[in-house]
Amino acid sequence: MTTLAEISAPFIEMAHKIVWCNVATVDKKGRPRSRVLHPIWEQTDAGLVGWIATGPTPTKVAHLEHSSFVSCNYWSPEQDTCVAECSAEWVTDAETKKYVWDSLKNGPEPVGYDPAMIPGWDNPDSPGYLPLKLTPWRIRVMPGAAMLTGEGILTWQG
Repeated sequence: MTTLAEISAPFIEMAHKIVWCNVATVDKKGRPRSRVLHPIWEQTDAGLVGWIATGPTPTKVAHLEHSSFVSCNYWSPEQDTCVAECSAEWVTDAETKKYVWDSLKNGPEPVGYDPAMIPGWDNPDSPGYLPLKLTPWRIRVMPGAAMLTGEGILTWQG
């Protein structure tokens, strides 16, 4: 089994190259629901952390109140895939909201973008902006070539 330290860099590299991922939550009846979102990932002293600039829609709020776990699945046309199974929590403190905003605004190409381009999001204090913090408990990185060879697949579970 791969360690978190060993998988973090390949995961971030692939995720940031692909940029968009399918994020699934589960409702109170156990039914999954997916949406496409745009996390940015970083290696911290505490481990790998993902940040999503999003908003507290009634569906997302209800799903995360029911189960605070999400699945983030990336795919590229070259068949590169990586998945982060995570706990998710809303970020409500002003300092962290600004940190997430600035991380995205100053993020590397192609994952970085200015959150102010989203209608209604003028700054980190905008009412429709409420980031999610992602803390992975399982990560898998599979280059497309691994589909034929079985080599190069990395998996970590905490």
